[in-house]
Formats: sequence, C-alpha cells, structure tokens
Amino acid sequence: MAKAVTELEYLGMSGWQKFCYRFVTFFQRLPAVILNFFRVTIPGLGRRIWNAIKSVFRTIWNAAAHGDWKTRFSFVIFGFSQFANKQIMRGLLFFVFEFLFIIYMSLFGAGQLRYFSTLGEVERTKPGWGPNGEMIEGAVGDHSLLILLYGLLTILFILAFIYAWYASVKSAYAVQQYKEANQHLSTAKEDIKRLADAQYHKTLLTGPLIGLTIFTILPILFMIFIAFTNYDIDHLAPEYLFTWSGFNNFKALFDGSYGKGVEFGRVFGQLLLWTVIWAFFATFSNYIVGMIVALMINKKGIRLKKLWRTVLIMTIAVPQFVSLLLMSNMLGDEGVINKLLQTWGIIGSPIKFLSDKYLVKVTVIVVNMWIGIPYTMLMVSGILMNIPADLYESARIDGAGPVKMYFKITLPYVFHVTTPYLISTFVGNLNNFGVIYLLSGGGPTMSRARSGGAGESDLLITWLYKLITDKKTYGVASVISILMFLLTSILSLIVYNRSKAVKNEEDFM
Repeated sequence: MAKAVTELEYLGMSGWQKFCYRFVTFFQRLPAVILNFFRVTIPGLGRRIWNAIKSVFRTIWNAAAHGDWKTRFSFVIFGFSQFANKQIMRGLLFFVFEFLFIIYMSLFGAGQLRYFSTLGEVERTKPGWGPNGEMIEGAVGDHSLLILLYGLLTILFILAFIYAWYASVKSAYAVQQYKEANQHLSTAKEDIKRLADAQYHKTLLTGPLIGLTIFTILPILFMIFIAFTNYDIDHLAPEYLFTWSGFNNFKALFDGSYGKGVEFGRVFGQLLLWTVIWAFFATFSNYIVGMIVALMINKKGIRLKKLWRTVLIMTIAVPQFVSLLLMSNMLGDEGVINKLLQTWGIIGSPIKFLSDKYLVKVTVIVVNMWIGIPYTMLMVSGILMNIPADLYESARIDGAGPVKMYFKITLPYVFHVTTPYLISTFVGNLNNFGVIYLLSGGGPTMSRARSGGAGESDLLITWLYKLITDKKTYGVASVISILMFLLTSILSLIVYNRSKAVKNEEDFM
C-alpha cells in the first residue's frame, strides 16, 4: 500500500516517482471511487427520472383537464387534433403508427405475450409408433427461444406505442395553446423544411437510432432476459422448452455451487483476475514499447526511417489470425522454435510456451506486443510530429535533458491525446477473443475437475464461448456477459471522467 505523502514530499519526487505514486494510489482509491460513483450518480439519476415522470404526468393532466374536445379525442385517436387543425402530415404519422400497432397486436403481438410468462406449453414431438402399433403424429410444439424474442419485441413496441401516445397528446395540447394564443401553426412544408434545417440532427440520427435499437439494444436485452431462464443443454430449443428460473443462474455463479458439472464461482473469480491482469499488461506494454519505438524512429539522425516503419507495418499487413495460428504452431511443444533450440543444443527438453500454466500467460502477452506495437508506433508518430518544437527548444535553453523533456513534455502530451484510445484499448483487451483463442486456445486446461473446460489462459470471453459451444449453459453465460458489461462500462466511465483529457481539455486546445 502506498504511504500517504505530504504535498511538499510529492513536489520533491521525480517524474517517475510521481507516476508510480499516482498509479498505486489510483488503484487503492478505486473501490471508494466506485462506491462514490454509485452514491452520487444513482440518486442524481433517480431524481432526473422522477422529475421526468412528474413532467409527463403534468402534461397529460393538463391536456385532460384543460384540453378542448379535439385534444381529448386525441387520447383515443392519435393525430385527431392535428387533422382537425389542418396539420395533415403530423396527424397522419401519429394515426398510421396507431393503426399499425393495432394490426400488429391483433394478428401477432397478443399471441406472443400470452405465452411470454411460461415461454411455451407444448413440447415438440416427433412422429412415431405407439405401444399398440398405432401411428402417432408429431406435434410442432412451442419454440421458447422465438417466444422470448418476439415477446421482447412486442414489449418494445408497446413502449414505443406509449411514447407515441404521449407525444400525440402533448402535440395536440400544444396545437390548442397555439390556436388560443393566435400563433401560427406550422404547415407540412414548414415541418419538412425544419427537419432539413434547424432539426437536421434529428433527421440524421433517426436511421442510426433505429439500427442501434435493433442491432445493439435488442440483443443486450435478449441476453439479459436469457440470464433469468434455465436455457441450457437439457432445455435446448426447439426440441425442448425452457422457462423462467429467477435468480438461479446468479446463485450458481456467486454462491460457489456446482451447476451442470461446473464450479462456476471459483472459475469465474480466477478468470476475472487473469482477465484484468491481461488487459492491463496487453494495453500498457504495447503503449509504452510502441511509444519508445516511435521516439527512436523519429529521433533526428536515425537513418532509413521509412524502412523501419515498413518492417513494423508488415505485421499489420498480414491478417492477424494467420499470424496467431502460425505463432501457435511455432511455439508448440513440437514446434519449430523448440526443435531448433534442441538441435542447437541450447535446451534438452521442449520449453512449454503454451502448455505451462504460468509461461503461457507470459507468452500471450509477448506475442500480443509483437502484434500491437506497430499500431501504437504509427499513432504516436503522428502525435509526435504535432508537438510544437518551441517547447523542446525552450526546455533545452533551461537545461533540461532528454529524459526530463520526455517526462515533462512528450509523455504528458501524448498521454493526454491518447487517453480515450487507452480506455478503448483496455476495454477491447478485456474482450480480446482472437489473440487468446487462436494462440493458446485458452489452454492448458485447469487442473480443477469442475472447471467447465476453462483453461489457465482463458479470458472470461473465451470461457463464455466454451460454455456456450461445449456446455451450452446459456443462462450462466448470459450472467457472465452482464457482469462483464457492467465491469467495462463502469471502469471506462470512471477512468475517462477522471482523466486529464476531460478535466483539462482546454490546456491542449
């Protein structure tokens, strides 16, 4: 634990000592920072939500209590007030949405919600022969997975319908107020012009928002719902039904119980620790060494700069999965590297690069450096070219050496610009499936009997893949995905908001 120092002692430290002190104290304070984040953010978020709810009910109450007959009729028929006041386009949009919702719920949505509480009642059966030789026809049965998906879509559609209803009532009451004040009501032409001018941002964001809802929000919600079901190898759709299981999957993960032959709690804790260690070293090893390489190549007097850059960029030109599979074969117990070292008499037995539980972790970090350093080198090279030369000239006049100029000018400038990149890289490494799976396959397998196929070098993301493909424990896998999402999002928000890239943005403008 870092010893608390006074401000005077801190000012007397060297640049490297200050960095180490800040680094250690950051992780010491991280639990308190996370608790403070929840203590401040959640109540503040709750207040904003409560104020928004009060505003919505106030608008509805005013429309119901003080609205004219056109406004009140809009509570039932969307867009009626707009039609009556010759705002045809607005009224048509509201009415069409209500019409489509009624058709959807009548023909499809209501039926999906009917089975949503049980996720199906009739199991699929195959045709065959009965005990008395009679022919038994197979039953199609219910498909729990589709019921869950379509039920979720229906719930989202209902929420959209409620929002559209509120927007229709609010717009109807606003039209009434405009008319009572003898103000101009916008026409369809003016609305279209506004969407192409003053509210053009809404027009541009409509498509991405729909895509975000379908391809991001819906899968996340679907994954969350799966976490509360018993969807696993014994309840695979469509052959078998699965149903809601409450918090059983969370219990299996946190109470150390055995489920489906897997000791989820202990394996999760061990892999979580290794995942964080991996993400840290995979991020900062590439960052620091890549910065050093960029400084060396960009240093005045270095010849053949283009050649060195080209040699490093060659690792980017080759597809990563090809490089990783090649390195996996080369580093195997019977791989080329071990064979050459044995032939030359340097070693007597193969070095277990990928089969020793400790050495494999060092190996994947080193190989990841070989892959990632060129990216950092290219990025930092561009930043170095934009650092004002006057800063270095002034530092030389003041007697600063290369090391001091690095810690006082180069490192702060580069670190400020690349903080968002570091955060995104760290989060990406937490979920870096390709490097681990293609290089070591997550191996070697844990010695613990109930590891669920988890390996010593597995990250949580690669263990998830094994749980889904081998064990087919979809419920617990969804719980782990939720926890990973919370971990990465909270850490990203805290680190980014406390970084100088946010606090002192104006210093580098």
